[in-house]
Amino acid sequence: MNNTITHTDFNFPGQKAVYHGKVRDVYNINDELLVMVATDRLSAFDVVLPKGIPFKGQMLNQIATRFMELTQDIVPNWLIATPDPNVAIGHLCAPFKVEMVIRGYLSGHAAREYHAGKRTLCGVALPDGMKENDKFPQPIITPTTKADNGEHDEDISREAILSRGIVSEEDYLVLEHYTQALFQRGAHIAAGRGLILVDTKYEFGKTKDGKIVLIDEIHTPDSSRYFYAEGYQQRQDSGEDQKQLSKEFVRQWLIANGFQGKEGQQIPEMTAEYINSVSERYIELYENILGEPFVKANIHDIAERIEKNVSDFLKK
Repeated sequence: MNNTITHTDFNFPGQKAVYHGKVRDVYNINDELLVMVATDRLSAFDVVLPKGIPFKGQMLNQIATRFMELTQDIVPNWLIATPDPNVAIGHLCAPFKVEMVIRGYLSGHAAREYHAGKRTLCGVALPDGMKENDKFPQPIITPTTKADNGEHDEDISREAILSRGIVSEEDYLVLEHYTQALFQRGAHIAAGRGLILVDTKYEFGKTKDGKIVLIDEIHTPDSSRYFYAEGYQQRQDSGEDQKQLSKEFVRQWLIANGFQGKEGQQIPEMTAEYINSVSERYIELYENILGEPFVKANIHDIAERIEKNVSDFLKK
C-alpha cells in the first residue's frame, strides 16, 4: 500500500492551465471543461502533510460524485463524467470566493472557538450553556473566505461578505438556500446509514451562462464530519468523546503531537503504521456512508492509468 499519487503533471489534449490545490489538481481544457484529479494528499490546518494516504483520492472522488448524483434534483452541479476512479470532469465555472460552512452541532473549529469564550461565530450568535458536540437548535451557516496560494481560510460573516462585495446579495441568498437544502439531504442520507452529518462545507461557482452550481467535493470526510448515531446521546450525557468518522481524528493527532499549522511548528513523523490506519479510517467512512464495500482500484501505476482514461475521454 505504498503506491500513492501526491503530485500530477499531465499534459491532456486541449490543456490550457493547471492549478494544484491542497488535495486536488485541476486542469483547464480549452476554457470549457475542468479535469479534477483527486490525489492522495492529506491536508490539515491548511497544510499539506508530507506523505500520501493510499486510496484516499479514489475514495474522495467516488463519495463526492455519488453525492453529486444524489443531490442533483435539488441543486445543479458542475459534473459531467468520472472516467477514472480518481477523476471527475465537469463544466468550467467561476468559483465564488467563499466556502459555505454549515454546522448542525458544536464541534471542531466551532467548539474550539466556543471553549475560548466566543459566543459569536461569523456573525451568528451561539447559545450559552452548550457542551462540545451538542446539537444546535437549528443548523447555522458560518462561511469562510476561500484562500489562495496556501493562505489560511478565514471566518467571515454574511454582512462582511455583502459589504465587501465578495458575493452579491442576490447570489448569496441562492448560496444560503442551496447550502441548507444540501445539508438537509445529506443529513437524511446519513441518518439512513446510522450516521449523523455534523457539519460540512460546500463550494459553488457560476457557469458561463450565469447559472449557480455546486462544484468541488460534497459530503466527503475531507469536507464533512460524521458521528455514529448509535450511542450519541449516551456519550453526550456521560461526557465521553463522540465516535466519529471524519478528518478530525487527523487534526486531533496533530494537535496531540504539537502541530496546529502555526509558524515554527514541526509536522510529526507519519509512520507507515499511522498512514495505513488513516487509509483504513477513510475506507470505514466510505463503506458506512455509501453502504457498500470499497473496491480498490489498480494502483500499479496510478498516473499512467489516469492519463490514459482522461485522454481517451477527451478525444471522444
